[in-house]
Amino acid sequence: MPQTKGAGQDPASLAPAASVSSDRAVAAQPSCPREPCGPLTAGRGAGCPPLPPAARAAPPQPASPGTPDGRDFLGKVPAGDTRLRRGRPWRWRVPLAWFCRPAAGTPGDVAVGVPLTSPGVSSPRGFRAGGSHPQSAGGRWGGFFKTVEHGFPSQPSALAYDPVLRVMAIGTKAGAVKLYGAPGVELTGLHKETATVTQLHFLPGQGWLLSLLDDNTLHLWEVCQKEGCSHLEETRSFGLPGRPGCSPGITRVTVVLPMAAGAMACLGTEGGAVYFVTLPTLTLLEDKTLFPDEILQSVPDDYRCGKALGPVESIQEHPRDGSRLLIGYSRGLVVLWEQSTRAVQHLFLGNQQLESLAWEQSGKSIVSSHSDGGYMVWAASGSGQRTQQPVMSTIPYGPFPCKAISKILWRTCESGNPFIIFSGGMPRASYGDRHCVSVLQGQTLATLDFTSRVIDFFTVQSAEVPEGGFENPRALVVLVEEELVAIDLQTPGWPTIPAPYLAPLHSSAITCSCHVSNVPLKLWERIVSVGEQQSPRQSSVAWPIDGGKNLAQEPTQRGLLLTGHEDGTVRFWDASGVSLKPLYKLGTANIFQTDCEHNDSLNQAGEEEWPPFRKVGCFDPYSDDPRLGVQKIALCKYTAKMVVAGTAGQVLVMELSDEKSEHAVSVATVDLLQDREGFTWKGHDRLAPRNGPLLFPPGFQPSVLVQCVPPAAVTAVTLHSEWNLVAFGTSHGFGLFDYYRRNPVLARCTLHPNDSLAMEGPLSRVKSLKKSLRQSFRRIRKSRVSGKKRLNASSPSSKVQEANAQLAEQAGPPEVEMTPVQRRIEPRSADDSLSGVVRCLYFADTFLRDAAHHGPTMWAGTNSGSVFAYALEVPSQEKFSERAVEAVLGKEIQLMHRAPVVAIAVLDGRGNPLPEPYEVSRDLAKAPDMQGSHSMLISSEEQFKVFTLPKVSAKTKFKLTAHEGCRVRKVALVSLASAGSEERLENCLACLTNLGDIHIFSVPSLRPQVHYSCIRKEDISGIASCVFTKHGQGFYLISPSEFERFSLSARNVTEPLCRLEIARLQDTSCLSNSSAVTPKLPQANGTHVPRGSEGQHSPSDSDRSPEEHPAAFSPGPIDSPNSSMENPLDTTGDITVEEVKDFLPSSEEAEQNLRNTSEDEARPTGILIK
Repeated sequence: MPQTKGAGQDPASLAPAASVSSDRAVAAQPSCPREPCGPLTAGRGAGCPPLPPAARAAPPQPASPGTPDGRDFLGKVPAGDTRLRRGRPWRWRVPLAWFCRPAAGTPGDVAVGVPLTSPGVSSPRGFRAGGSHPQSAGGRWGGFFKTVEHGFPSQPSALAYDPVLRVMAIGTKAGAVKLYGAPGVELTGLHKETATVTQLHFLPGQGWLLSLLDDNTLHLWEVCQKEGCSHLEETRSFGLPGRPGCSPGITRVTVVLPMAAGAMACLGTEGGAVYFVTLPTLTLLEDKTLFPDEILQSVPDDYRCGKALGPVESIQEHPRDGSRLLIGYSRGLVVLWEQSTRAVQHLFLGNQQLESLAWEQSGKSIVSSHSDGGYMVWAASGSGQRTQQPVMSTIPYGPFPCKAISKILWRTCESGNPFIIFSGGMPRASYGDRHCVSVLQGQTLATLDFTSRVIDFFTVQSAEVPEGGFENPRALVVLVEEELVAIDLQTPGWPTIPAPYLAPLHSSAITCSCHVSNVPLKLWERIVSVGEQQSPRQSSVAWPIDGGKNLAQEPTQRGLLLTGHEDGTVRFWDASGVSLKPLYKLGTANIFQTDCEHNDSLNQAGEEEWPPFRKVGCFDPYSDDPRLGVQKIALCKYTAKMVVAGTAGQVLVMELSDEKSEHAVSVATVDLLQDREGFTWKGHDRLAPRNGPLLFPPGFQPSVLVQCVPPAAVTAVTLHSEWNLVAFGTSHGFGLFDYYRRNPVLARCTLHPNDSLAMEGPLSRVKSLKKSLRQSFRRIRKSRVSGKKRLNASSPSSKVQEANAQLAEQAGPPEVEMTPVQRRIEPRSADDSLSGVVRCLYFADTFLRDAAHHGPTMWAGTNSGSVFAYALEVPSQEKFSERAVEAVLGKEIQLMHRAPVVAIAVLDGRGNPLPEPYEVSRDLAKAPDMQGSHSMLISSEEQFKVFTLPKVSAKTKFKLTAHEGCRVRKVALVSLASAGSEERLENCLACLTNLGDIHIFSVPSLRPQVHYSCIRKEDISGIASCVFTKHGQGFYLISPSEFERFSLSARNVTEPLCRLEIARLQDTSCLSNSSAVTPKLPQANGTHVPRGSEGQHSPSDSDRSPEEHPAAFSPGPIDSPNSSMENPLDTTGDITVEEVKDFLPSSEEAEQNLRNTSEDEARPTGILIK
């Protein structure tokens, strides 16, 4: 008879498995031998430890419904507890101190009645953001860390470059500031205010960065050195005070110019005034303020005409004399101002609206750009105080009306004519929608055409140019909304320079992704080689932004991140280090008949017209055909074989080739409906393949095209290169294909008779809203009726449910949420729409018929909770061409609640996952244990369950939805390295839920270890895009163009560690003030906090983001409802397997059948591989 919890057990056995630090919760106290303790002042048992003075003096806390001390009469765990709330009621012998935390300001003291906070509520900052504790379950691995963001920053809004440090900065609309130098040199900061960064300006060589936000505040950032590494911190902020009696808009900053001396910055405003602030203290120098009235005194009357000068559009410092400033006003007036004498040295009386100004390097000329699409060159060294006519005035793309030239640069060149680089200026009527940057040198003009709006640009040249010397720009760097492009200005033709980071992941929308760990060196080199052959027109010069030093160690393994895209491409990325570098791009559109050729001909025809457009960049959000979209990818890293499955049911089997090839692609069709009557496909048509031999460049080349019928999107795919098999599934069923013999092996329809939505496809518009609403109401009514029928008034469980329902209806404190002990999960209807969708496929060499014989098997899980297991007869390597693969249905499992099956895995006799194909034969992994019994781990959306094989009897389980109220979205078996020893690896089950939490479970016991808050639950696309690696890292999209990388193990962390060498002109060690130094909180764009700075700031709980909440550990006493170690499976009232159908005969019958058919050579020798 099982022992009742708390009865006859030592109190110590009820203690949590791991103690928690005092600022999070109180360590376990000895249980009270008497009745439960009452309020703080009465009813305490003789065995209770005395209360500390701070706890006795603590004010009474609001009580929950039930007992006067805040506990309900059932003794249910308060809803806020994140460690011990998973399941059944706790008994009175459990000390109340387990569920309490210290009161504010009394670390270590007990304040009874204050519940632990839930993951969605602010909690004390006792842990670092990783959330690990040395003695806790997560402490073995070191915790959870968000380490680096890969890709291109979402919604960039500002750009700056430091020619001395050779680093650039990018600001975003979410308030993030990111510094980039050499590959691996990345620094990230985040403004406390969520405001758009409108301007960024470096103080060259000093590690200071000024940022202007759209709320009209100026912020100073400093590159600080901590523990040998550089960090970016905000030190001060400043706002211009309003002028009495004037509109606040006149002090809105339009221009920021840090002076070259580094002691002062100029601020031009909307009202035409120029203010001066000291650096780095950001103190306003009121006596230096230059108001427009002072300028107007020097302006001739005929030019003044009673009109205001307008906002300050540009301020430029004289390249040879820092005391002179060139100030340009919107009306067109340009003033050369002498600061020391506060006098106007020269007036340039322009009549066209001004957009920007630039000095010629010698200081003898200036160039101004205007709103009419033209620019003018003015002589700055002429005699007289006024200049009314420019030396040269031109409209490059005239004579028809043109758009404004928003920015212009003049760069001298030793080889002859200077570079004039400007953005905008396109003919308004014909090309007003183009986003262009023009590069002009003498008679050579290139109009760089981008697919998104130009944010800013700069040139890379030497920081110091001697007098009489030349700037000789090496590269032009252009930031547009969706990518960063660098142009080589020293190579004829001005080719683009491939960027080692900031690649636009979303050049076509990402539709799927997968990660491949420990890529063999030979395959890696082949992929890099074919990738380099793809872009012969790119420049071979080194990346020009190469400042800083990367201190991170070289990656110990090579990791590939593969992304599938909407346009049918698959991109290979080097995910080994901090920088996500593009390696190779695979296209599949050329296999099918599309409109690509028509688009190419249009581009070629446009090369001869004026302006001379040149397409640059790779961002192309448009797809020729949505059916090309890649849905699933599988890659065998040992044989270089790959499977790419798409939206129109196309499954491509490809192989890597180092040489170009011209061959025809074999086409095979697999009918998944199996001639089932009553179904009519209403969705899109299949993609028509091209006929005849096709030319393929070096890289992955297709050999077989498998077309599913109906052509629905592929929902699952898996590859076993050792058996030459590929399995694929759609919303109609699944198939098995032998790509060596190029013939189908198996096709199985999984449709339910009422599954009509599966006939419409993802691109159909005929889905009925009425039907969806009708089914929802039917499910609600059915759940109500079934709940009434199932409720037995005399059963103890019904009384518990009634009492919990009554307590939930009572009004309680807003921060206390009364949750049921265990949620009742209603079975899903068998005729739910899309119940036949195949969610996962899996190959395994395991025991399916009996415990004595193992062989190849294939497993398929569906959206309706069905699992199909097939025994495969796979010939030996020598007989592949002689004998065909056969598949026999072995078992069919139906989960009772019909929850979708997310993943299937087989564990060997030691509880380890089975190795990948070829790993054992190539001595890359230990051989699996085939002596002990194997186990099968089925992960559904609601629970995890381990079954023994081959009998498929339940062994252990964890009901995630019932205990946690969430559903499984992503699952992976990962190997986590211990924080104390790299050699100690532990296999765990990592799970991402629909609430954005990551749960870690031991395998095969399914004991909860720890869980972390990772992604905001509102970020549905981020949760759907998450990918786990085999070694405890992961990626998820925080925007269409950025992956956030995280790690579940401190031994396997990829984060930027870098250093910038800075020689400041003045000491700033005491610069930071307490009000300005604030931690940068994660925001919607996912910008993370560097791990090194977490322990130095302690923001209030109310300021914390949900992403910063530390881990919630599962202490897991042996008799906890979550514990599954050595516990008998409790199946009373909880039948999770409705039925298991065994279609295979016993081993004796199989041997008899084999003997009877051994003489028949036409029939294979059997379905088992012994």
